[in-house]
Amino acid sequence: MTATPTARPSRPSIVRAALMVAEREILAQVRTKSFLISTGIMLAIVLGSIIAGAVFAGNDSTTKVAVVPGTADAVVGAESIEAVDAPDDAAAAQLVRDGEVSAALVPDDGVLGFRILALDAEPAELVAALSVSPEVELLEPADTDEGLRYLVSFGFGIVFLMSAAGFGATIANNTVQEKQSRVVELLLAAVPSRALLAGKILGNSVLAFGQTAAIAATAVIGLVVTGQDDLLGILGAPLVWFVLFFLVGFVLLASIYAASASLVSRMEDVNSTLSPVMMLVMTPYFLVVFFNDNEAVLRVMSYVPFSAPVGMPVRLFLGTAAWWEPLISLVILAVTTVGVIALGAKVYERSLLRTGPRVRLKEVLRAQ
Repeated sequence: MTATPTARPSRPSIVRAALMVAEREILAQVRTKSFLISTGIMLAIVLGSIIAGAVFAGNDSTTKVAVVPGTADAVVGAESIEAVDAPDDAAAAQLVRDGEVSAALVPDDGVLGFRILALDAEPAELVAALSVSPEVELLEPADTDEGLRYLVSFGFGIVFLMSAAGFGATIANNTVQEKQSRVVELLLAAVPSRALLAGKILGNSVLAFGQTAAIAATAVIGLVVTGQDDLLGILGAPLVWFVLFFLVGFVLLASIYAASASLVSRMEDVNSTLSPVMMLVMTPYFLVVFFNDNEAVLRVMSYVPFSAPVGMPVRLFLGTAAWWEPLISLVILAVTTVGVIALGAKVYERSLLRTGPRVRLKEVLRAQ
């Protein structure tokens, strides 16, 4: 009696295979301590920076000054002065001696109608607050504070740099390790090369997007908890746009990382091969840090696909971009991403099984 041959299982579709590879990439990352620790550190730095900013801002505390019924009107409107009521001059002077207030305002027959009582030094802050200053008119007022502009620009730039470089390097290293260990031959026997590429990009994009969204959520929570609602109102929309631009921009860079890594078969050749890609990732960071006050540079950055995820959110925060500009920029980025994915898939497919010396890009593109 002959045994009935077992039917060979059918090969999964490209979509299902890509999802399987993506699941494998995600689980492999989230199970590593390095990923969890680095993500936790990054979130802690973001939250700590916001809390520290609120604490330092809160250090500009008001000066407590004792006032009597005849001098209370003198400090009305002075934001840096906290008035402490006292029934009479003697009580006000006692508050100064007890250290409960920095100074006291009591009535006087002079021009101002009051004088200052202090303990052992002239209260410079109170004197400055009571001094009459002329009205100042700025001919070219700045829309945002210089320090805040730098911090926001630095924040967008460093998050994009760390996430894109970190997850991009993961894609590249995994690709080369699979080639060097010949595991890729087993993988290609089970799934098509394009599904393998799509799964790697999809899995790491999910991780990068999740990490970036977590950073944005942490920043929002930190601003709400510390009572910085005004800053949240200014930063809210740019944060949303940054997450959207980052998602598309990362897919663009991930495709380049994977295609570039498929050209080599040894880990020793990875750094030299990825140098041009690293320049694409690092350039937006340096530009936005050093030229965040240069509208011409930011405008160009916001339309160049590789720098748009950083340049456009910064312009939105500064209020220099029209409502339609991020839409046009996002379309340009998306179209470029589709083109790069198509080209990267061709390179990846044709060079993935090639071993030995580094494969030249021209050779791969000319191959049939």
